[in-house]
Amino acid sequence: QVQLVESGGGLVQAGGSLRLSCTTSGRTISSSAMGWFRQAPGKEREFVAAINWDSAGIYYADFVKGRFTISRDNAKNAVYLQMNSLKPEDTAVYYCAAARVGASFSLSLVSTYDYWGQGTQVTVSL
Repeated sequence: QVQLVESGGGLVQAGGSLRLSCTTSGRTISSSAMGWFRQAPGKEREFVAAINWDSAGIYYADFVKGRFTISRDNAKNAVYLQMNSLKPEDTAVYYCAAARVGASFSLSLVSTYDYWGQGTQVTVSL
């Protein structure tokens, strides 16, 4: 089992920055791809970013390219999402997720991930 805990969310003005962290316990995630997703009220959960186990592959949704950066520290069993130039439309609950061991494709799909955190709220005001 893997337990994921997100932190770092909050209220920020448009143009501001936040850094989300995802820490894990239980089985190590050093061999798992990790992803960040978000869900706004009334909308489906959507892919934000993903990173392979060795950071060799990094993927972003088009709407965050150039603004968000995903990274990981396997020694700390942690994944991060640096969010810059935030917009009101980035407001959502952000979730960290761990893919099944060995998964390296289809990292933008919810179904690729076996473990999810409880989410952290990000609110961007005008």
